[in-house]
Amino acid sequence: MSSPPRNDVGTEALALDRLRTILGDMGSVLVAFSGGVDSTLVLKVGHDVLGARAVAVTAVSPTFPAVELALSQTLCAEIGARQIIHETDQLRDSEFVMNTASRCYRCKTDLYSALVPMAARLRLAVVVNGAHCDDLGDDRPGLQAAREYGVRSPLVEAGMGKAAVRAAARWLGLSNWDKPAAACLSSRIARGEAITVERLRLVEAAEALLFHEGFRQVRVRDHGGNARVEVGQDELARLFEPAMRDQITIKLAALGFATVTLDPNGYRPGSTNQASVLYL
Repeated sequence: MSSPPRNDVGTEALALDRLRTILGDMGSVLVAFSGGVDSTLVLKVGHDVLGARAVAVTAVSPTFPAVELALSQTLCAEIGARQIIHETDQLRDSEFVMNTASRCYRCKTDLYSALVPMAARLRLAVVVNGAHCDDLGDDRPGLQAAREYGVRSPLVEAGMGKAAVRAAARWLGLSNWDKPAAACLSSRIARGEAITVERLRLVEAAEALLFHEGFRQVRVRDHGGNARVEVGQDELARLFEPAMRDQITIKLAALGFATVTLDPNGYRPGSTNQASVLYL
């Protein structure tokens, strides 16, 4: 991934100073921590300012890839922060399983309804997440759940968007400063199609194959048992090399997908529910 635009040192320092002040004023925080660059920056700065009074909590469920859990544990070790693993299972919620437009809202409601009392038990004053300013313009039902439960977004309060987050993370030497955006596995399944453990594991295995081949920005979308493969724009040429194309389609078909198509448009957030022109 290419480097983010480098702001001058003063701009990065000012953004970090605002973030430090915001987190410091909270006194103690429970960080909803996924291992993405956004929540990692919040945890790092929180730990720098608050020490042991900044605790990470990572929600583990069938929708959370095992590779992301391992990465989150590595990052907490690098930062020196305590990490709590909170096990949850959205698949117990029939409305979540139905994969309606309220899926993300129900997931975050389930999460925050557990984290708020957890923070109280740990005597931590505030639950915080990694939402940033660029998220505010997207369809993010999870942000509504955060507001309802009093979960704060320090990156938003500091006026930081994605580019500023990456620049600050790089400035602080975070190992995942350029990590591609990730999302829960349920987002790979077309809206209105049932979410099952079997489908989640199939998607996870398919994406693991692509990661093994060296692709960094990967989505395998499941449309009724048919796979649609997306990779980063800068990785498309490699994906469509004849040998790679054939290898990927054969391996994903062997996993159990009825058909495998490679999307020439590349990765696009939320494209599971968008129309796309596909080529075999």
